[in-house]
Amino acid sequence: MDDPYLNNLKNEFREYSGEIKTLQKKLLKSNLPEEQSMIIKKIDIIAKEMEKNQRQAAKVTKSRLKEKTKSNRASRID
Repeated sequence: MDDPYLNNLKNEFREYSGEIKTLQKKLLKSNLPEEQSMIIKKIDIIAKEMEKNQRQAAKVTKSRLKEKTKSNRASRID
């Protein structure tokens, strides 16, 4: 399904994934507990944003499928 809004959500998800990978590398290289704590908090925040993104994408996909089904039914009746 080619939908600009869904494509935007996919791109945001990719960006979040990239950020998490970068933070994971920083976490592995870090030796300071304070710095590790900050990185873990950032990862948690990004993970929550990813979850929101996924929920929104699922809602939009479901809505688009309903619209498509309704329009298909309407065109069959005509």
